[in-house]
Amino acid sequence: MNVIPILIQLFERDLQKLKAEIVQYSQEENIWAIVPEINNSAGNLVLHLVGNLNTYIGAEIGKTGYIRNRPLEFSQKGLSKKELVNKISDTLDVIKESLNTLPEEALEEIYPQLVFEQKTSTGYLLTHLTTHLTYHLGQINYHRRLLDKA
Repeated sequence: MNVIPILIQLFERDLQKLKAEIVQYSQEENIWAIVPEINNSAGNLVLHLVGNLNTYIGAEIGKTGYIRNRPLEFSQKGLSKKELVNKISDTLDVIKESLNTLPEEALEEIYPQLVFEQKTSTGYLLTHLTTHLTYHLGQINYHRRLLDKA
């Protein structure tokens, strides 16, 4: 079974959902709102996901030259819906280009960077990245519904 097209489908599905979540905010400033008991705004979670995916897929697999500034992912504020959606779209393009050049057998190889406490396979890391995206997508959905209700 060829897993790479499945991974691309999952990334595309959830990044399209992420764009839809951002567009659905009824008040654009709520994208950046921090509410009690929720530590991150939706905007910062988008920047975090974009940074994460561009680092581990774009820079490492696709050799894009992307350089991550993780602290900025959580401190930058005020980007518009359009800017966030464009960043998500650009990230999806990078994922497709990067993964479409990855041979299936590379999934079994050790991922070149130490991401967790111990080395993992590239396939494991890519699977983790899909679930990480989905986790934060759910947080953003909850954040939007909570703030749009107020």
